[in-house]
Amino acid sequence: MEGGVAHGADATAFKECLALSYKNPYVLRLAFSAGIGGLLFGYDTGVISGALLYIRDDFKDVDRNTVLQESIVSMAVAGAIIGAAIGGWLNDKFGRRTAILIADFLFFVGAVIMASAVNSALLIVGRIFVGLGVGMASMTAPLYISEASPAKIRGALVSTNGFLITGGQFLSYLINLAFTKAPGTWRWMLGVAGLPALLQFILMLLLPESPRWLYRKGRQEEAKAILRKIYSPEQVEVEIQALKESVDKEIEENKASEGINLFKLCQTKTVRRGLIAGVGLQIFQQFVGINTVMYYSPSIIQLAGIASNRTALLLSLVTAGLNAFGSIISIYFIDRTGRKKLLVISLFGVMISLGFLSAVFYEATSTSPAVSMAETSHFAASFTCPAYHNAGSATSWDCTRCLKASPDCGFCASPQNKLLPGACLISNDTIKDACHDQDRLWYTRGCPSRYGWLALLGLALYIIFFSPGMGTVPWIVNSEIYPLRFRGVCGGIAATANWISNLIVAQSFLSLTHAIGTSWTFLVFGVLSVIALFFVLICVPETKGLPIEEIEKILERRGLHLMFWKKRAKEKNGGEVDGKKEVGGDV
Repeated sequence: MEGGVAHGADATAFKECLALSYKNPYVLRLAFSAGIGGLLFGYDTGVISGALLYIRDDFKDVDRNTVLQESIVSMAVAGAIIGAAIGGWLNDKFGRRTAILIADFLFFVGAVIMASAVNSALLIVGRIFVGLGVGMASMTAPLYISEASPAKIRGALVSTNGFLITGGQFLSYLINLAFTKAPGTWRWMLGVAGLPALLQFILMLLLPESPRWLYRKGRQEEAKAILRKIYSPEQVEVEIQALKESVDKEIEENKASEGINLFKLCQTKTVRRGLIAGVGLQIFQQFVGINTVMYYSPSIIQLAGIASNRTALLLSLVTAGLNAFGSIISIYFIDRTGRKKLLVISLFGVMISLGFLSAVFYEATSTSPAVSMAETSHFAASFTCPAYHNAGSATSWDCTRCLKASPDCGFCASPQNKLLPGACLISNDTIKDACHDQDRLWYTRGCPSRYGWLALLGLALYIIFFSPGMGTVPWIVNSEIYPLRFRGVCGGIAATANWISNLIVAQSFLSLTHAIGTSWTFLVFGVLSVIALFFVLICVPETKGLPIEEIEKILERRGLHLMFWKKRAKEKNGGEVDGKKEVGGDV
């Protein structure tokens, strides 16, 4: 906690966090109310993956245009980039609580616009509004929680934001399944998102501003009153004094400054190193491919050979559930194991999972069912896909080539066995119904495969490894690695970097799978995860259980600490460790 005294983050941190439910429920109330911002983040991430399947059915211009599909997904990300950038300024100018209230309002407006959209353009406008709210909430919620948390359990409490993100994703898949049979399917899916935004708006009206922000703005008495609710009587005076010293020091350092700008941030060694670590983690969180899984999970499952929209949604629920479970694991281990170790374990697992997925999709593509002239001619001649009819070497066609040849092509599987040769037909509702009437399966996203269950296993492994480490730790590190005076701005920069990276991945994934194939796409993400591992080993310090001012000292004087698995020795005798001075937390 900013200005807090140093507490060791030992194995009891998780138990102490649970004990707050009866010892001091006020702290949990602050954490979970702010954490609803994470729920909004997660719900929006997950809901569009299922809604997109049905939006394509209602809006034919979307169904035949891969770029438009990517735009519907990624325009929320584009709005989040702006929201995160503005959020940094709002946080420092008006406070964390006000920023969350504005985010809730924008999200609610966006949900209403999406639910009532009559065309794809209006749907994109609603997605931008939702993105603005998500962007602000994504960097404000963990910041608010961090500044209202004792240092010893700060990681566990900030992890509740990560849990609510994954919980929101899981909830979105449940709601998607619930509305698959309802009229206006996707409108309900997207419109329900306004309810948690409304709930958080009401809750935050009843909660105070961050005590850290209040103290920095000269409202000391208000800050002290809040701290007395957070800490026990024997701790609170020590915390207040430590916070006062920290803020006074920053004010003194700020007298000669001319305001915050990027150049000044980079000139300050601790902030520069903190930004490298924080921004780098946010970029790699996206570049190892998480939101291809969360935004496009049902589409990926269809690429693996599952034809039914409902079945794809049901199987995607497994990955969303594992993601939520992984965030619970993070809450337990984050203050027990440490940030850096979780990141390394997470990235090792992600590398293995992405390699496995790449191999599975390569094999699935290599064994794609052939296109049979006899099966195709079984239907009316006018049903045959023109690209197949006009091909000079149609005898060598398989399902994959049929679907890649044109957006107007679909594959109707054999009635005896979906893996036997099938028909390459025009893709429209009439021919789709004709295919189904003969007890055949209709494919337009992916081809029949015996390896579909392996793709689901690969996605599950990916989520299990990603969620406890790379899923939550980047947000925790960014909530505690910057000095208070720069925290809002630096947090905004890091969140903006996250959303820009998210936009790049979301806007390119479907096009990339179409251009180079799903197998090679996952292999690219695998290579990026290897680079991310080296980045973590070299650039990211361990911040477990440290007050913010101690983290500043680590950034000021630290060297490489590659042997991160060894426990950091406790400071003794005024900063001496085993008879030697500790340098930047690394002995």
